[in-house]
Amino acid sequence: MPKSSARSKSSRKSSKSTKKSVRRPSKSSKSTKSSKQESPLAILFPDLDAEISTTRRMLERVPNGKEDWRPHPRSRTLGDLSTHVAQLPGFGIMMLTTDGYDGLAGRRPEPKLSSSAERVKLFDELSAQMKGILQQLTWERARSTWTLRLGDKIVFEGPRTNILRTVFVTHSAHHRAQLGVYLRMLETPVPWSYGRSADEEPSRMA
Repeated sequence: MPKSSARSKSSRKSSKSTKKSVRRPSKSSKSTKSSKQESPLAILFPDLDAEISTTRRMLERVPNGKEDWRPHPRSRTLGDLSTHVAQLPGFGIMMLTTDGYDGLAGRRPEPKLSSSAERVKLFDELSAQMKGILQQLTWERARSTWTLRLGDKIVFEGPRTNILRTVFVTHSAHHRAQLGVYLRMLETPVPWSYGRSADEEPSRMA
């Protein structure tokens, strides 16, 4: 009996030591691993593809031969507005590849495009370039400062990706809304955006 008791005590000690030696991964190590896998593109721009597709649909609808039309003398012409929308991803590329811009240093003239096909082609090319750069973007680069200045005067500065969202995503949505009004006044069907328009249902809801 004493021998049997000694053995059971020994086996209990050994099972306790085995349990102690088993280490489970901590929650902090899991979250660290997860954060390493999440890119700035995935976290900060989960809506990028949807926004690009929505803008593209609007550009496709711009009628040819109406470049000089405008709803008001102080409004941009249809050609100017739609071309501006088509080249907005180019501003995104600039913000991802430079540390700032001086508005007094002169800017490149806007391209002269005369058809919706030309604008869609430019938009597709610039959007693909911008997305490719975003896919390689590091968190350090995403959080670094980008500055808009007029000579020595700083107009605004802030984290690169914050400004990119304002200048590309929000800016695009603003001008898309203007284009939608232009299309309506020209009796051109307005494509759906965040939901149905008066002319069509979103493809996922139709």
